[in-house]
Amino acid sequence: MSRVQLALNVSDLDEAITFYSALFGAEPAKVRPGYANFAITEPPLKLVLIEGAGDPGSINHLGVEVATTDEVAAATADFASKGMDTVVEDATTCCYAVQDKVWIDGPDGARWEVYTVLADASGPDGLGGDERCCTPATTEGSVGPAVGCC
Repeated sequence: MSRVQLALNVSDLDEAITFYSALFGAEPAKVRPGYANFAITEPPLKLVLIEGAGDPGSINHLGVEVATTDEVAAATADFASKGMDTVVEDATTCCYAVQDKVWIDGPDGARWEVYTVLADASGPDGLGGDERCCTPATTEGSVGPAVGCC
């Protein structure tokens, strides 16, 4: 199953959780300090809330959550075949999860990731202080900017 991911910067996590719980009729799947996510089934959406990053109400990043690492690899190959610059991260810990992912930049700098969650993680890695987003380590053979979010 795939679903679109929308990561939003919020100023007050508790207020945002209350609002989005009411809007989607669902409780968060994960809540950690400065972070929450919802796994909405209808419409299929992974809504991520990141407190204190960027301008409140702005998009932090966008993505597509997929079920397997093979799907991430297929997306990476597809992007490369279309001449798109990619940044690949394997087994990276970010947003309280271990993930395999590939990043691309859309028009006007919109950051997109295609990712799969491999396991839960106890720490945020990338959600503290001024570094609210993960900074991908470029995998050998990948090109593109080393900037991303989790």
